[in-house]
Parts: sequence; structure tokens; C-alpha cells
Amino acid sequence: MSRRELVVLGSASQTPTRHRNHNGYLLRFDAESLLFDPGEGTQRQMIHAGASAGELTRLCVTHFHGDHSLGLAGVIQRLSLDGVAHPVRCHYPASGQVFFERLRHATSFHERAELVPLPVEDDGPLDGPLSAYALDHRIDCFGYRYTEPDGVRMLPEALEAAGIRGPDVRRMQAEGVFTVGGRTVGLAEVSRPRRGQVVAFVMDTRLCAGAFACAADADLLVAESTFRAADAGLAARYGHLTSVDAGRLAAGSGARKLVLTHFSQRYRYAEADRFGAEAAEVFDGEIHLARDLDVVPLPPRR
Repeated sequence: MSRRELVVLGSASQTPTRHRNHNGYLLRFDAESLLFDPGEGTQRQMIHAGASAGELTRLCVTHFHGDHSLGLAGVIQRLSLDGVAHPVRCHYPASGQVFFERLRHATSFHERAELVPLPVEDDGPLDGPLSAYALDHRIDCFGYRYTEPDGVRMLPEALEAAGIRGPDVRRMQAEGVFTVGGRTVGLAEVSRPRRGQVVAFVMDTRLCAGAFACAADADLLVAESTFRAADAGLAARYGHLTSVDAGRLAAGSGARKLVLTHFSQRYRYAEADRFGAEAAEVFDGEIHLARDLDVVPLPPRR
């Protein structure tokens, strides 16, 4: 059975705490498992979450600050240790190639897994359903957008009325038309458009055009919320979002569900609800406050 869910492996920012590990986000989307921004401790968090290196199909790094990438070395070695047989695509800012290579070969190990480095240079489509968007941080940073292709939803009543049954339904989907009883039936007569689902990851950034483009009409938006609203000056100085900024991003992009994460260690764990309350002042959609090992399902289709 296919799964579409976000597993929060870590929700801290620069410094981990007793309650929050460094960043780490596993997106399971049908046959794909994408690991975003593996910080320190990601391997252990994956074990706690019941996730294995063998399921990973992509590694995606938004930027090469340590809390988003220092766990990459261990994850890469784990792919070989576990004998992962399929290629694993690696997406990261091209300007950080030297850091990727250092992390990939941080220590001696027998590299058996097949990594496919795909450095990101510009905005736009990458491969398959993944796209990247330049953000406004202190170093090169990209947001990632995973887009399911649009499809159709077959209408059982219409199919029955047209006399299309069993394997003929799949043939109709593949060819777009089907002749039955001397009558040609078009796909549009027995189906309705089905919009593909979209998941967006917007990590360290100020509000910018790239963030809004990445998050546009997302069903699930995972956004950093490093600072509370009272510390907006710090957020602007260090290239981060506040809780209110994340809410504005979700509202302005038409996102449906917002996951707030990447909380600064300056705030007590019990203060998390205040981030949600501040974001809710400007965004009236569903808000989830990330906690380590949370499993967040994608919303139902529109």
C-alpha cells in the first residue's frame, strides 16, 4: 500500500536540544522516499522512526550549514553498509560541491552504493517530479518542491453506463478513447480531472519570491520558523523566517497545511504552541507544530 506522509526526524535549528534533534525530514510519497537536510543524529532518528536506508531514493540538501548537512556523511555510509542496490539521487547547491565531496568521503569506508550527484545551479525542474527554487539566506540555499503529475479520476457510474468494464478501463485510460458497441467514448466522458499533490520544503530564508514560488498551492508546506515574531530583527539579520513570516508564506502561496519547524534553541520546548498561535494570526489553514518523530499525513486530495 502506498504511503504519503512526512516523518519529522529532527526539528531543531543551529543547536540541538534535549527534545529536538538537528534537522531531518523524510517524505514518503508512494514509491519514493526523499530525505531532506540530514543533520547530525539522522541515522539514529531513522531507527527510532522505523525508517531504513534501503527505502531512500533521494537525498536533498537545501544548503551546507551544519545543522542541515552534517548527518549526510553517516547516511551515505549507511547506504553502502546496508547494501542498497538502487541508485540514490543526491540534490544540493552546486556552489557547495566541495562540502558534498568532503562529507561523502569524510572517513574511510567501502563505498558500494550508487550515488548519483545532481548539483543544483538554477531555479527550475530537476529530474522527475522535483523542482528547486533559490531562497534568500546567507549562503546559496534552495527550496524543493515535489509535484505529482495531474491525472484523472474515473467515474464508475459513467463507465457502467458506457459499458466499459474490467481491463477495458485501463485501456481507456492509456489510449484516451474506447469503442464499445459501435460507439466511441472519450476519456473526458467517463472521468474528471484529478490535480496532483504538491509538497514544498522551504528552509533557511527570508521571505522572497523563490519561497512563494516553491510553496505555490502546496498541499503540504514544510517551513522553517526559527524565531518568534518579537525577534523579527534577528530573523532578518540571519536570513530566517519568524512564525508570522511562515504564516504569511503559507497564506500568500495558497498552501493548505503548514508544518512549522527549525525552532531556535533560545525558546523553551513548551513555547512551541506560541509559534502556532502567531502563524495563525495570518494563516487560517491547518498548522502542525513539528516535534521529533511526528508522522504527518498529506491532506486528502482537493
